[in-house]
Amino acid sequence: MFKRTVLTLTLAGTLGLGLQAQAAEDWYPSKYGADDQAGASNLMTPAKALEATKLIKTGNTVSLARTYQAEMPLFGQRVFAVRATSGLAGGPFGENHVIWMDDFLATEIGQVGTQFDGLAHIGVGGDTDLFYNGTPASEVIGGYGVKKLGIEHVKPFFTRGILLNFEALKGRSMELGEEITVEDIEAAMDAQGLAEITEGDVVILHTGWGAKWIKDNATFNSGEPGIGIPAAEYLVSKGVAVVGSDAWAVEVVPNPDKTQVFPVHQIFLVKNGIFIHENVATENLVAAGVDEFAYIFNPFAVKGATGSPGNALAAY
Repeated sequence: MFKRTVLTLTLAGTLGLGLQAQAAEDWYPSKYGADDQAGASNLMTPAKALEATKLIKTGNTVSLARTYQAEMPLFGQRVFAVRATSGLAGGPFGENHVIWMDDFLATEIGQVGTQFDGLAHIGVGGDTDLFYNGTPASEVIGGYGVKKLGIEHVKPFFTRGILLNFEALKGRSMELGEEITVEDIEAAMDAQGLAEITEGDVVILHTGWGAKWIKDNATFNSGEPGIGIPAAEYLVSKGVAVVGSDAWAVEVVPNPDKTQVFPVHQIFLVKNGIFIHENVATENLVAAGVDEFAYIFNPFAVKGATGSPGNALAAY
């Protein structure tokens, strides 16, 4: 492994950049290989898929994505705009008089609505800015999409998913800045009668924060409950492939340590290749009474994209 002094990327709000020194540590090359660009999706094996099929007992499915619409909470200058042709795009043609319509979508792929963060989304700043697997930013950044770590390298997911219902555990919706601890995770697992988290699993957090979606965008965007650094490291130790939440960052915002901004993103994406699934429609799972399911998702393979719309399925 390479050893160097790394710097933590700090965001002022959602834009503005700053740097803060962090202790030297080893985190690359990846355990999946020095040239790997697929991260924890490498854990998707035939055995894992077969294991997940055993969780499909009713044949029902629910979507893990919320409806994509302009009214969604958005950050900064991000947009979601659908433009139709205001009339027919073509036709009529043929004796059958076929006609059709098209649309045009302007948005940030993978960074609006229910979204799936890829490995080129977050990095660690320093003497050399680095992304997953120690890849220098100069090898990633491109004017027409990223040159490395694009979402097209991520393998399809078919694996065990579990929902941890912290709203039920606490008897209330969690609050802004409330941290999910290791003890909370273990208590939820015990309360829900869930078997141990195993390598390649997907862990989804239900905090109740998603109830503010569209109804109170200002509060929704102002921060959120979520996991802190100890809980993130705990999930890393379990070998999870994806961590998701009904909130927009998965991790607690603001972080209890005021010197840290989005450190869990760095722990997951940059240092361990674990993917992040944000703004998950966990309410659909709660309504269905489902807390263990087959998580089925194939990221939208746009070459050079830093993320994907997060329209996954839960089959149970």
